[in-house]
This record gives sequence, structure tokens and C-alpha cells, in this order.
Amino acid sequence: MNVNDKVKIIEVSNFTKDYGSNRGVFNISFEVFKGDFFGFLGPNGAGKSTTIRHIMGFSKPDKGDVKIYGKDAHKFHSSLMNDVGYLPGEVNLPTYLTAKEFLNETKKLKHVHDLKYFGKLIELFPLNLDQEIKFMSLGDKRKLAIISAFMNNPNILILDEPTSGLDPISQDAFLKFLIDEKSTGKTIFLSSHIFREVDETCDKIAIIKDGKIVSNFVKEDFNKVNENAYEIFFVDEKDYYLFKSRIGKNIHIDKESENRLMISIKVDANSLSDLFFCLKNIHIKEIKQSGQSLEQYFLSFYKEDLNYHGI
Repeated sequence: MNVNDKVKIIEVSNFTKDYGSNRGVFNISFEVFKGDFFGFLGPNGAGKSTTIRHIMGFSKPDKGDVKIYGKDAHKFHSSLMNDVGYLPGEVNLPTYLTAKEFLNETKKLKHVHDLKYFGKLIELFPLNLDQEIKFMSLGDKRKLAIISAFMNNPNILILDEPTSGLDPISQDAFLKFLIDEKSTGKTIFLSSHIFREVDETCDKIAIIKDGKIVSNFVKEDFNKVNENAYEIFFVDEKDYYLFKSRIGKNIHIDKESENRLMISIKVDANSLSDLFFCLKNIHIKEIKQSGQSLEQYFLSFYKEDLNYHGI
């Protein structure tokens, strides 16, 4: 299916929410299609939660549009939420109820009839249903929030720092659950500052910095570029010049050392044979794969801030 033929689920167009003093989100745009697992990556305070609040329709943009299923998320909030499962970064639950009482009330509100799916969630995220919420651990409160958010088996999952408070075993179970949900055709929007979460699950990623999107890419394309990046260290300059004279259009030079003993290149995905030809009868000391990880790529946008202790 051509991407242009896919169903557009979430559409954010020139969205701005300005809180003053350079706080907020400024003129950002992105699209999430049916079946996408979209990662929204950025540090705390970058504008992730502000964006999600507007996708959920809790607030109205100062400028631009935020839509779900082509409808204004704020104007049509009530009807749109019937097909959305939302997990906020900070969970606030009624402390005077037991977990069972809370889930029973939520089932009524969400008109849950698929008890098989509900049972699956209880099995995946076990907790003491008879315990009062006020006595539950942070991790169990998070599990309770997960079950209540998804118990109506919605087609759209919107997650804001969803694994906060979960132990490592529960984190792994939750991420596996999300991947399984995607395989059924669900659309998932995951906001996180944790590289592993985004790297292991998402197929599309946008990076937000200071309320602006600084990169938006398909994960598979990112991997292809970085899997085929190399640093080559030569024995002497003759080898360097011979190698460089053989380079064709499928090998791209990133940088080269002043002493002409190292060159950094990227090779088109299906052109490794060209690289082997260029290296024939050339004396080299070492070849290192040098592609960036998602974490390195993300931090490259914050290099100046890190140098000046801005993060």
C-alpha cells in the first residue's frame, strides 16, 4: 500500500501553544497513519506532554490544527475518545476504592463487553485486585492505569511516558504487549525520553527540542544509513589515494583526516560489493562500523546545550 493511500489517524498541522518565556510548542507538524507505531522522543520539558494534551483534546491550540480521524480533537473530544486508550505520564486514581471497584466502575463508563480481552490484561499485568488503591505501590498503580486505559480494546493508543514506575520485568511485558497490539493493526503514539523504549518498538520517530520538531524519520531508513557507515584507517597515503580514486557514486565521503590516513564513508544499502572492490589490494590497519545509534543521533541535537550545561 502506498503511504498516500493509508488512513491518516492523527494529524498535527502548524500547531502552536505558547505559554510565554519560550515555553510551549511552536509550529510543529506530523502525521500518524493507521498501523503506525510513532515515537515522540525528547527530554522532559521539550513539549511532549503539551502535544499529547492537545491530541487528546484537553486543550485548544493557539494556532494550527490537531485532528484525529480528520476531526478537530478539541471540538469532537467526547466522541473521539471512544476509540482512544490514553495513559498519562502521571497517574491520579481514586484512593478510596479497591482496584476491583475502580475497574468495575471504569468498565461501566467504557461500556466494556469483551471480557476475554479484559482478562488478558489482568493476566499480563497482575496485581492484588482487593487492595485499596491508597495502599498500592507506584508500579501497581501504573498497572491498574494500563488495564483501565486499554480495557475497551481501543484502536488508538496514546501513551505519555508509559513505563514510569514499572519494574524492569513489567516494562518488558508492557513493551511486548504494545508490539503485539500493533500487529493487530492498532495505531500507537508513544511519547518518551527513554531511547530503549522508542528504539525497540517504534517504526517512525519524531524528535522534539525546545517545543520544535528537529527531526522526523522512518526508523528503517535510519537503520539502513547507519548500518552502512564505516571508518577506514590506511597504512599510508598511497593506499588512501588509491582507495579514493576508486570511489563511485554509491560510496559517499563523510569526512577525512588531515594526514590522509583515515576516511569516513557511507555506502548505499545494496552496494557493499563496491566497497570490497575499492579495498582490493589496499593495505589497511582497521575498518570500524561508525553509524550513530538513536541515542547518539538524539544527543547530536543537544551538543551545544551539553557543552554549556544546558540540560
